[in-house]
Amino acid sequence: MSSGNGCRPQTFTKPALGEQEATELVDRVFGLKVSWIRPLPSYDDQNFHVRASRSKGAAEGADEYILKITNSQDSQEPDLIEAQTQAMMFLSAEGFPSAIPCLTRDGNVMSLESGGTAPGNKKYMVRLLTYLPGTPVAKIAANAQIFYEIGKLAASLDKALSEKFHHPSVKSLHRGQFIWNLANVPLLDQYIYALGQNKYREVVEQVIEQFKGKVIPKLSSFRACINHGDLNDHNILVESSSASLENPQYKVSGILDFSDMSYGYYVFEVAIAIMYMMIESPDPLSVGGHVLAGFESVLPLTEEERGALFLLVSGRFSQSLVIAAHTALLYPENREYLTITAKTGWKHLVKMFEVGQEAVEKAWFGTAEAYGRHVPA
Repeated sequence: MSSGNGCRPQTFTKPALGEQEATELVDRVFGLKVSWIRPLPSYDDQNFHVRASRSKGAAEGADEYILKITNSQDSQEPDLIEAQTQAMMFLSAEGFPSAIPCLTRDGNVMSLESGGTAPGNKKYMVRLLTYLPGTPVAKIAANAQIFYEIGKLAASLDKALSEKFHHPSVKSLHRGQFIWNLANVPLLDQYIYALGQNKYREVVEQVIEQFKGKVIPKLSSFRACINHGDLNDHNILVESSSASLENPQYKVSGILDFSDMSYGYYVFEVAIAIMYMMIESPDPLSVGGHVLAGFESVLPLTEEERGALFLLVSGRFSQSLVIAAHTALLYPENREYLTITAKTGWKHLVKMFEVGQEAVEKAWFGTAEAYGRHVPA
């Protein structure tokens, strides 16, 4: 899972505020009285789930929020955080289930604050976002229906951002060397040493070489857009929309974590969504067809884009697995969190290459075409 850059020195950039300090921050910066607060897991930022109100009393008129304290490195790029926050506000106004910021006492969407116990009195960008209800896709028994909905969401979200989002800060989303942009799979050469010498490294080397030869030369033929960049199984919240236990139906109730936004291509977003939804399925090779069908119900891919899909999905697996291995070497105490995807990711990536591009594509495209004939596979 791509929590932030993945290659930065986490120890020196991650905020380390205590609950009392975070409580005082909410009061001082946002003018809200906290009734309860609890930390949430994260990699390089610090997040708290907060219940707070404008009155002195704890419960009356209280609302729930996420206090997001951005790591000190990203906090030095206010235009980028501004773009992410403005994009969230824009999407919420367009009807997407996106959080919006609670304004500071000064009427701003964020504030640069000192805090934590780390040496050097570092500064962190602080935001208080509305809390979104729902269950992460990672925690449900995902099915074809929600995979289709997620594909549809991925296309709709990118289309809205690319066609209608014109805030001045958007220029900061041109992030040339950003390690999580799918165009930058070749940058994995720098980190592949972390895999050691084994069959996994051989597969990733194969992905990188094929990516350089078959995807990079075709980028100019893909349709450009703004990507969310991280529609993973923990960043999409869902709620049940039916009472059926045998065949549950879900609707997306929340879209989280816009920190990987960047300029890319529409086909990148569907590839990223396919990869992360494969992680959650007992039949991973079938997932791509359902996600693709949902995506193409909004935005059909071109032949060139379809032809790159297998290597783009493989490329995202490789990014996630290599960067996790690299970062886990640097911070072994956080290995379990960093390697969540790796538990099943390696198995799925190896399986894709064993089955082969032609057979995988046949399954994906066949399923997607079945939706077009109104016969969901």
